[in-house]
Amino acid sequence: MVKTSGENRPVLVIDFGGQYGHLIARRFRELGYRVTHLPAKTVKGAGVREVTAEVAGVVLSGGPASVWESMHDDIVRAVLNTGIPMLGICYGHQLLAKMLGGRVSKAPKPEFGPTEVRILRPEDPIFKGFHSDRILVWMSHNDAVITPPPGAEVLAVSEGSPVAAMRVGDRIYGVQWHPEVSHSQYGSRLLMNWAEISGIPRGWGESEILNLAVQTLKEQIAGLEGGARVISAVSGGVDSTVATVLAEKYSELDIIPVLLEHGLHPAGWVEDTVDALRSLGIEVVVVDVSDRFLDALKGLTDPEVKRKVISRLYFDELHRIAKEYNAKGLIQGTIYPDVIESGGLPGADRIKTHHNIGHREAAHGLIIIEPLRWLYKDEVRRLGRMLGIPDSILNRQPVPGPGLAVRIEGEVTREKVEVVRRADAIVREVIRNHKLEEGLWQYFAILTGSRATGVKGDRREYGYVIAVRAVESSEAMTARAARLPWEVLEEIMVRITREVPGVTRVLYDLTSKPPATIEWE
Repeated sequence: MVKTSGENRPVLVIDFGGQYGHLIARRFRELGYRVTHLPAKTVKGAGVREVTAEVAGVVLSGGPASVWESMHDDIVRAVLNTGIPMLGICYGHQLLAKMLGGRVSKAPKPEFGPTEVRILRPEDPIFKGFHSDRILVWMSHNDAVITPPPGAEVLAVSEGSPVAAMRVGDRIYGVQWHPEVSHSQYGSRLLMNWAEISGIPRGWGESEILNLAVQTLKEQIAGLEGGARVISAVSGGVDSTVATVLAEKYSELDIIPVLLEHGLHPAGWVEDTVDALRSLGIEVVVVDVSDRFLDALKGLTDPEVKRKVISRLYFDELHRIAKEYNAKGLIQGTIYPDVIESGGLPGADRIKTHHNIGHREAAHGLIIIEPLRWLYKDEVRRLGRMLGIPDSILNRQPVPGPGLAVRIEGEVTREKVEVVRRADAIVREVIRNHKLEEGLWQYFAILTGSRATGVKGDRREYGYVIAVRAVESSEAMTARAARLPWEVLEEIMVRITREVPGVTRVLYDLTSKPPATIEWE
C-alpha cells in the first residue's frame, strides 16, 4: 500500500485469512480512510510494534481458524499492549474476548447469512445513526463469545451469539457479524463510527485506486527491460480488459493480447470479445485450443479436480504461446476475490481454485503481471472509466475463466456444453429483453447432475434439469439471489424446455453467498 505521513495515519487490518479480510480495507477506503492490509503471518514475522508504530487503529479480521488453536494469541496480546484502538470482527471479536478473559465456545446456534441482531445499548457511539434496535446483518460462524471479558459491556445479542457486540473501555470494540459485507445493515456506518471514536483521520481519495494499480504494475515489471515482449491473457471480461489497457498506457512493454478459445465460452462470447477489444484499438490473437480442453476433461466429475486441470492446461497453453512469441511475461486480470477464494494469502482457506491462480508453476519462468490483484470488481470498473474504457465493456457481466465447465455438474461432454450454452443464451436474452441486466451482477444457466421425468408430446421423457441463477452483488465476495419477476422466470422456463432438446425441468437457485458461491461449482 501507499506509504503515509503521520498526519494521515492509516487503519491497519490484520487479516487472519477470512474471506472478507481485504473487503474491510476496501470499506475503509470508500469511507475516505487510508488503510494498510497485512496477513497475520506477515505481522507475526515483522513484529507487532514495528507494523503498528504509525497506525491510528487496528482491525482484527475474521478467519477460518478456531480461537482454541491459539494460532494468533501472541499477535492480539501484543496489539493490546500497545493501547491502540481496536475493532474485532467475527474471529477477531472472539480472539479479543478470549485474550481479555471472556469465554468462547460453540455457538448455541451457528449463524450463516442474514441474521437478526438485537441492540441492547443503542446509546453507545458505535451505533450512532442507527434507526432501529433490531438490524439484519451478515453472519458466518460456528463459535461464539458466550461470556464477555471482565469489565466488558455487552452491546448486542442474537440467537446464536450471546455477545454479538461488546465494548471494553473506550477504545476496544468487537462484533460477531461482518459490517464490511454490503448486506449488513448500517455496516459502513458502524466502521465509520469506530473510526471516529478512535480519532482516525481521513485522507484517501479515488485517485488512489489508479495509483495503487500503477504502483503494483511497476513493481511487477521491474525485472523486465523497456520494450520487452509479454502476452496478455484476455477473456473479454472487465478485469483482463482493464489490466491490458492499464499496461498499455503505463508501461513500455510490447503486449500481445491472446484469447484462448477453449470451447467452453457462452454463445457468441468470442466474437463479441474480439469486436469489443478492437473498438479500443486492441487486436486480439485468438488461439483455438478447444479440443485439448474438452479431451482433458473427459471422465472428470469432481469440481475442484476440473478446475485444477483447467488451470494447469491454461498455463501450459499460455506458456506454449509465449514461447512462440519469445515473450518474457504474462499479464492477467486477477482481482482480489480470485486470490482470496484460491487460498492465495497465508492462512486463507481455499474455497475453489481459480484458473489463473492454481498452477503458476506451469508458467515455466514467465513473469506474472497482475496489476489489479488488490482491487475488487467495482473498483476495477472505476479504474476502467479513468482509463477511458466505455461502460458497454465495463458493465459486461462476469464469466468464470473455466467458462461453462463450472456450470456443468459432473463430467463435461460436448453434448452437455451445447445444452447449457443454449439454455444460458435464453436466460441472457430474456433478462435483456426485460431490461433487468443493469441491477444484476450475474445471470446464467447451470446443467445440474440430476435428471427428472417429463412429458413431451404425450410421451414420457427422462431429461436434464437446468438451474437458473441470478444474483445481486457489489464486489463478488457476497451475493444475494435476485428476486426476478415471476413472469420472467416462467418465460425462461417455457423457452428452455421448448427450445433446448433433452431438458425436462427448470429450477431457480435462491441461495445467497455465503453459504454458496456465485458459480455452481
